[in-house]
Amino acid sequence: MNERIIELTEISPKDFFGTQNSTIEQLKKYFPKIKIVARGPKLKIYGEPEILDEFEIRLDRLIKYFNRYNKLDENSIERILTSNGEDPKTVSNQNSKDVLLHGVSGKLIKPQTENQRKMVTLMNQNDMLFAVGPAGTGKTYTAVALAVKALKEKEVKRIILTRPAVEAGENLGFLPGDLKEKLDPYMQPLYDALRDMIPFEKLQAFIENGVIQIAPLAFMRGRTLDNAFVILDEAQNTTHNQMKMFLTRMGMHAKFIITGDPGQIDLPRKQVSGLKEALLALKDIEGIAHVYLDDKDVVRHRLVKKIIHAYKSIETE
Repeated sequence: MNERIIELTEISPKDFFGTQNSTIEQLKKYFPKIKIVARGPKLKIYGEPEILDEFEIRLDRLIKYFNRYNKLDENSIERILTSNGEDPKTVSNQNSKDVLLHGVSGKLIKPQTENQRKMVTLMNQNDMLFAVGPAGTGKTYTAVALAVKALKEKEVKRIILTRPAVEAGENLGFLPGDLKEKLDPYMQPLYDALRDMIPFEKLQAFIENGVIQIAPLAFMRGRTLDNAFVILDEAQNTTHNQMKMFLTRMGMHAKFIITGDPGQIDLPRKQVSGLKEALLALKDIEGIAHVYLDDKDVVRHRLVKKIIHAYKSIETE
């Protein structure tokens, strides 16, 4: 009897094998002549060479399906194990133009509004995009989805997410804990978006390996960002020097998205926002696109749209 060892390297064995190894049990049912032993991320399989070959082909399809949809249920396993070719659901979804990716538990991640769809279109046509609008319009979430999609499709080798650490008068030096503990509250919206799109264990591995980097804007100084999808969030809180420094970090094969809300500037009163300057200075440069989102793009609670509209009326008086 022949033995082969298959190692699951880019997915969580716990999630892939399912509750009480349900995936393994289905595999055993469809391959009764093979002995299957699961130990952590490794599968040991025993049987005749031809059957082992067929098993590896089917297992590879299951892994690809799981990587795409982040879930695996009894029906999809049966469909993949019994079909002659690629799973039909995979093929049909590849042609769905609105879906950017499948998030955790198969959640469909796609633009919800016209301006979010415009972000997707313009990012496909340009290497740099400014997405500007009030809170709740989905600009950061859509930007992160585009970055994760680019990473999954191997268009880039890493994702870099950054924000200026200036918020509501707080100073990092006076916050308790080590640097990571101090920075995490500022980066939380970026973590939240990523957790929707990438399973926890895989996300942790990406962060530990540097495939996904989340850091304050000051950490970008002196770097050249090649083969990366880079997002600068809360860009309204950058100074002139910070914005110029960030924009000139752009390396070869890089994509940049800059998001911000000019109505929520936390800089000292006399300090000019680097975002406002950049929007004016770069408006006519080919390869740099601009999207302006508004209250029609709000995808939070229905009251948020009304709140934004109410504030807009008093701020323009």
